[in-house]
Amino acid sequence: MLRFSEIVFGPIHSRRLGASLGINLLPADGKLCNFDCIYCECGWNADGRVAAPVLPFTDEVRDALQQKLRECREEGTRIDSITFSGNGEPTMHPGFPEIVDITLAARDMYFPGAKVSVLSNASRLMDDAVFAALKKVDNPILKIDASSDDGVILMNRPAGGYSLSKVVDRMKCLEGNFILQTMFLRGEDFDSSGRENLEGWMSIVRELRPRTVMVYTIDRETPQKGLHRFTVDEMAEMVRPLMDEGFDIQIKG
Repeated sequence: MLRFSEIVFGPIHSRRLGASLGINLLPADGKLCNFDCIYCECGWNADGRVAAPVLPFTDEVRDALQQKLRECREEGTRIDSITFSGNGEPTMHPGFPEIVDITLAARDMYFPGAKVSVLSNASRLMDDAVFAALKKVDNPILKIDASSDDGVILMNRPAGGYSLSKVVDRMKCLEGNFILQTMFLRGEDFDSSGRENLEGWMSIVRELRPRTVMVYTIDRETPQKGLHRFTVDEMAEMVRPLMDEGFDIQIKG
């Protein structure tokens, strides 16, 4: 499974973001997430659990980021996005809001043309400081993989207390200024293309009206076996009603 041992890594080619310089705010030797998605490229949470997880200090993140950005600028390396991703859910880091401010300042200094992006499962939107930080970045990329709590449990296996309706309500406060990200797959217990799930998901998209919808499918080994990917054509057919209504849909195979 894919793990990131450095605080700042890449840039790597991202299907969705181009040349992406990653920031990992989670343990370098494990995984820390309040979701345990059946498709996660970092594997099951249990397999990445460490006895005493160590998160990088804020000043460590600042120093590592500034050093890497200097190197990339001197070497003429392209950076399209500075992206919070890594070994789990980045907003779980207690210093996430401050680190966002640090990252925006460093971006402005070294790569003012790059975007700052956050890949998040959206579970911590109810935290006012996290919400405010996500509003500051160029690309808050927020996940909804299923159209019901039951579907989320099967697909994402969230920690206790998750409510899809509460997440949707909080997303509405972003007034569409975010990117909705959705994984499409088929497994023994869950099928993204199932009529009930797909119609419910499209209703959520219409309710939220995000500026962009990113639809993608499995690209790497998954912790749960027996999962099947969709083709680009299959996903395009699934989301065609939204495309016909004028939504900006990006489809990545």
